[in-house]
Amino acid sequence: MVMLLVKLSDKGPIFYGHRRIGHNGQEFRCLKFRTMVTNGDKVLQEHLRNNPKAMEEWRATRKLQDDPRVTAVGAVLRKLSLDELPQLFNIIRGEMSVVGPRPVVRDELEMYENSAVYYLQSRPGLTGLWQISGRNDVSYATRVAFDTHYVENWSLVRDVVIIARTIPAVCAQRGSY
Repeated sequence: MVMLLVKLSDKGPIFYGHRRIGHNGQEFRCLKFRTMVTNGDKVLQEHLRNNPKAMEEWRATRKLQDDPRVTAVGAVLRKLSLDELPQLFNIIRGEMSVVGPRPVVRDELEMYENSAVYYLQSRPGLTGLWQISGRNDVSYATRVAFDTHYVENWSLVRDVVIIARTIPAVCAQRGSY
């Protein structure tokens, strides 16, 4: 049903694979249902060039609360985190795990500074501390701290707790945009 909604809302591809950095610095294509217009990079650059406040937000968080690239269907998929379901294939292929740090692009890894070593020690996760702790409502530095804390304090019990807390966090849509 999600595939049909994506295809009917926009004539572009159903899936989007974005290059991310995984365990030990290995690049992989992180799969998602496409939630943005097909010319998203061009739309983003134009928006940032014409909107200094958006540029400031982008530099600080690598996200935009009011992102002009996101389609109407994409906004709903993101709110409910349904756009990330194809990452189950990344998990099956061993590129990701169910719980771990959020997958990042190479530019973002630079924002981790000395904490990048912790990120690179684990596989990125479909869910993690960031998702259950406010997601986009927390600063990027806080996100890095969550990822570092997760890796330094990993345990199976904590993973189970994070998985259990993910469902209410997604349903409450805290910090999702």
